[in-house]
Amino acid sequence: MKRTLLFLTAIIFAVSSVAQAAEPTVIRPFNGTNLDGWKFKTGDRENSWTVGRLRADATTFELLPMPAGPGPQARPAGNQIGQRFQQAAFVNMVGSDWRTAGRGVDIYTDATFGDCTIKLEFLITRGSNSGVYLMGEYEVQISDSFAKAPDAPLRQGDMGAIYSAAAPSRNAAGVPGTWQTYEIEFVAPRFDAAGNKTANALFKRVVLNGVLIQENVEVGGPTGGGLTMREAATGPLMLQGDHGPVAFRNIEIIIP
Repeated sequence: MKRTLLFLTAIIFAVSSVAQAAEPTVIRPFNGTNLDGWKFKTGDRENSWTVGRLRADATTFELLPMPAGPGPQARPAGNQIGQRFQQAAFVNMVGSDWRTAGRGVDIYTDATFGDCTIKLEFLITRGSNSGVYLMGEYEVQISDSFAKAPDAPLRQGDMGAIYSAAAPSRNAAGVPGTWQTYEIEFVAPRFDAAGNKTANALFKRVVLNGVLIQENVEVGGPTGGGLTMREAATGPLMLQGDHGPVAFRNIEIIIP
């Protein structure tokens, strides 16, 4: 009986150890106060990124002073008609007509990742455009597709496209000037000991505003505009900042 009890105890301990080891790591690269932990793709010369409390509607962004109080997520009392105060975000303030108002710059994390799930919130104005680059190389499109006709075909320039690989299965774009959400489950490319690629990068799932729009999409190589245009086992999270005004908040990088 004692030997059986010890054996069962060992099994329970082993299962418990596996469960603990499987706990994911959650990284929050935006601290809500400044841009520590981020770099600019072309250096600081075209930087239009800043941190603040955002008031926005469909066509404009406005940064407000950070409130006094317990921290950067504090909210002021009350709202204004047609505009909403938003919690702390980091914002690319390049002009709404980016082709004439000048370009901004892409921004990426110091830290690098392989397999991960990205969760974030973003806000764009009408007609704006951005993107979320997994490993700095593989883009999930952000664009204003809200007004697209229901029967119009979805293309790689539309919200939720995996650029250069797949259009979204549905148009789940939200109203410009409101916060929207992405959840992106990603598997990094694989390489052998000699550095030869043995498996493509894979987007297991892309969920936009709670709607599944991409599933099991392989990507054969980097998207145009990637950070290095080279594939590797790990890379940073990059956010596109040279195509229009955009804001991000509540970013989580979940490492399995």
